[in-house]
Amino acid sequence: MAQEFEDIQKFGKEQFDAAAAATTTFTKTLQAIATETADYSKKSFESNSAFVEKLLGAKSYESAIQIQSEYWKSSYAGFVAEATKLSELYSSLAKEAFKPIEAAFAKVQTSKN
Repeated sequence: MAQEFEDIQKFGKEQFDAAAAATTTFTKTLQAIATETADYSKKSFESNSAFVEKLLGAKSYESAIQIQSEYWKSSYAGFVAEATKLSELYSSLAKEAFKPIEAAFAKVQTSKN
């Protein structure tokens, strides 16, 4: 009976430790995502401001069209790069957050067999 209680207590501690580790990883990755998003927003704002300044300084219609085309190309490339980064961060978040829990469940499964 005492052994069963110790096993239950050990199992509870392992589950708590797994949840704590998952929470820590989850928080760190969310912080990285928030930082990345803030950095991208700042870069985007600066890029938009520079675009407006260039556009207002255009001497001809053709020059304005060229400035706008360059801006859209660079904006699209920047967006795709940022979306890729964020996709990788979210994927990492999902994988890393559940590793400790998966390990705990695997350990329980092997102990049952």
